[in-house]
Amino acid sequence: MILLSPDNFTDYELIDCGEFEKLERFGRYVTRRPEPKAVWQKSMSEKEWAKLAHASFVHEKGERSNPDERGTWSVKPGMPDRWIVGYKHNGLSFCLRLALTSFKHVGVFPEQASNWDYIYDACRQIKGQPRVLNLFAYTGAASLAAHAAGADVTHLDSIKQTVTWANENQQASHLDGIRWLVDDALKFVQRHARKGTKFNGIILDPPAYGRGPNGERWLLSEGIFDLISCVEKMLEPTSSFLVMNLYALGLSSVVSDTLTASVFGNPQNRQSGELIVEDSFGKKLSLSVFTRFVR
Repeated sequence: MILLSPDNFTDYELIDCGEFEKLERFGRYVTRRPEPKAVWQKSMSEKEWAKLAHASFVHEKGERSNPDERGTWSVKPGMPDRWIVGYKHNGLSFCLRLALTSFKHVGVFPEQASNWDYIYDACRQIKGQPRVLNLFAYTGAASLAAHAAGADVTHLDSIKQTVTWANENQQASHLDGIRWLVDDALKFVQRHARKGTKFNGIILDPPAYGRGPNGERWLLSEGIFDLISCVEKMLEPTSSFLVMNLYALGLSSVVSDTLTASVFGNPQNRQSGELIVEDSFGKKLSLSVFTRFVR
């Protein structure tokens, strides 16, 4: 099993985590928000957390370990509602506009940074202009990584506001040309698998559950095999890559690896593991499982 961390993301730092919370620095600002996987004790005192945090998320019902509960942010004077962070590593460079949302998110999943590098490098190794599809694409960091490498990128998410946010990130990064789609991911790949549409790279980050643009119900355990089966039909047999992330609680990297091997025929360059972030006290917080390969 491989453990990957965002070591090159200098605009991000996990300062401390524990007791179902995490204290993070994004650029100049420090946030305090829930983290259901941080089941151990904090290393710093409550006084230190309160002093450092510019913005603290509070669940509406006070359920600290509930990952889906809405809430509000308590902010100190001078804390903006929007701000910009940057990512740079080995030629890859882009910007992300962050904001405080009612679902505790800020617009980026920092643990994905190693995958951004992987996507960028994979695109640059493909001759010609690779075609890349990013499914469940959120605010588009992976789309920007692929596009910065010269790829023709199709970015798909079911939430219009999120796609608009991703477009703002493209503008902040002084890039243009990404194709934006608001659609249900499973229906999209089913249609295009039948049509024979092909991509050199496919990135997917399906949620544990969610809704499509027209209220379509998505449940990871029910839809993931059909999704991956369609993706297999759409991925070029050579000069191609796949990156898959799974955030659902209870799913392991072994599940992700076995699923990928069962559909893609055990690709030799396959990597599976966990995306982690290590705080300043050495505590490792596992946030996602992944499988990826280049062929």
